[in-house]
Amino acid sequence: MHTKLRRFLPTLLAGFLLLIPASLCPQTSPPNDPVTQESLKFAHIYGLLQEHYVSPIDPDHAIFDGAIRQLLDTLDPFSAFFDQQQFKLLQEQTNGEALGFGSILYVQPGKVLVLQTTQGSPSWRAGLGPGDQIVAVNGKQIAQLDFQSLINLLRQSRSHPVSLGVLHPGKDVPQDIRLVPKQIALPTVDNAFAFPSRQIGYIHISGFDAKTTEEVQSAVEKLGGSKLKGLLLDLRNNHGGVVATAVGVASLFLRPGASVLTIRGRGIPEKEYSTTLMKVHFDMPMVVLVNGETASAAELLTAALEEHDRAVVAGEPTFGKGVVDNVMPLSDDTGLALVVAQYFTPSGRSIQRRLPGTALAGADPGIGKSSNFHTDNGRAVSAGGGIDPDVAIPGGELDPWVSFLNQRGAFTDFASQYLTYNTDVNKSFEPDAHVLSEFRNFLSSQQVRVPLQYWVQDQDYLKLRIKTEVFNLLFGLTAGNEVATKGDSQVQKALQLFPRIPDILKSPLPMGVRHVKRIANQEIPGQALPGADDPR
Repeated sequence: MHTKLRRFLPTLLAGFLLLIPASLCPQTSPPNDPVTQESLKFAHIYGLLQEHYVSPIDPDHAIFDGAIRQLLDTLDPFSAFFDQQQFKLLQEQTNGEALGFGSILYVQPGKVLVLQTTQGSPSWRAGLGPGDQIVAVNGKQIAQLDFQSLINLLRQSRSHPVSLGVLHPGKDVPQDIRLVPKQIALPTVDNAFAFPSRQIGYIHISGFDAKTTEEVQSAVEKLGGSKLKGLLLDLRNNHGGVVATAVGVASLFLRPGASVLTIRGRGIPEKEYSTTLMKVHFDMPMVVLVNGETASAAELLTAALEEHDRAVVAGEPTFGKGVVDNVMPLSDDTGLALVVAQYFTPSGRSIQRRLPGTALAGADPGIGKSSNFHTDNGRAVSAGGGIDPDVAIPGGELDPWVSFLNQRGAFTDFASQYLTYNTDVNKSFEPDAHVLSEFRNFLSSQQVRVPLQYWVQDQDYLKLRIKTEVFNLLFGLTAGNEVATKGDSQVQKALQLFPRIPDILKSPLPMGVRHVKRIANQEIPGQALPGADDPR
């Protein structure tokens, strides 16, 4: 924590120390600085409330849930107060671990299915696996609980020994299982596989914690390492995390000493962060896939790879969070996240979008007076509002009918029923016309209307979702994620960019000038490159 921030904590707590009865305090005049004067105002009002309000006031609720949260809300959307439970969860996420049983569950009203268990976890050691149905928790029958009561029961059970009634696939009588929670690793590389025919690896990073750099390195090596002809790095829906870890991931792909980001704030000296020499270095062609939920540290990694012309960025514009959150521990095991500075990319641009009505309404667009920013090769990049991809690939829009089916859990419920009556399913399973007919009959039995228009146009999506859920329940969430990802239209289009990477990353030339390719001592004029906004 920065020394300036250490000084902030006693100042903040001074407002509460002033609640001590005056008879116990030295009779001296209070300092005349603005913070103390405002604290005195707060203490006076709080004292009046304690003395005159119609009923006693809970100090924790009034101060932590009321005054502090409201104060932070007036600043920006990112500064926040964490109570004990929230602060503990934040610390667990930062360390890449959490107390629990190591199971990923599918939860619907009256139904809980196991999708995956972590190897070595309490669930794994007890024999739980994909497709198992939890029918009771500590003697309470799942089918008899409303949805919110079920969610509350599962949350409360996460950190205490628990007795489960588990119905294994093909069995009629539940098995009683007792689990004791332990610290479970939470991997941030949650999906990694290869496209064998293309020799291209795929990795999705869900966030950045203390272990992410090691996870990425291990995943790339397992997929083939230097033998890969390309790597598709998926940062969609990655909300960020530990910035130092994002710098570590960048170090796996960029030369040592390459700038990744610069931090500048009112109470923090300007500091540049650069890549370090790693034990391994990967130089395969890269495409980074992003969307509107790619934020913070994920945007910084994306910008560094883009501005050093190391990767082509594809997908949709990113979120636009370019500020530093410093998390400070407070008393009573609580914490405070406070925006203390801005990030700037290697070229000096800011990715922070302006937020009218907040303290970030006038965020700096970049370091220096220039409003023009470029990659190492001279490609123009925009500032002040996230990262615009080099190649736009819009996400697919789901129609209302399949969105309803997803929200209802129809695909998972059908897969569970299908596997009950089809015990010979293997990894060659592909939903055909007969399976779709069974799915349609299943929807009818659930009194779900099947509009002909949507049924016809959604055939490919229905097959993909059915296969995904069957694989989830039969082979685990990892296998199901691979099926879903390979059928993702954005991923399919991103794969088509790999042959074009050298051309996309070239510096644009003046109008009318063409790149020259040299082949066997002959000069062959090449076609002029499209601009960054060209969708081709």
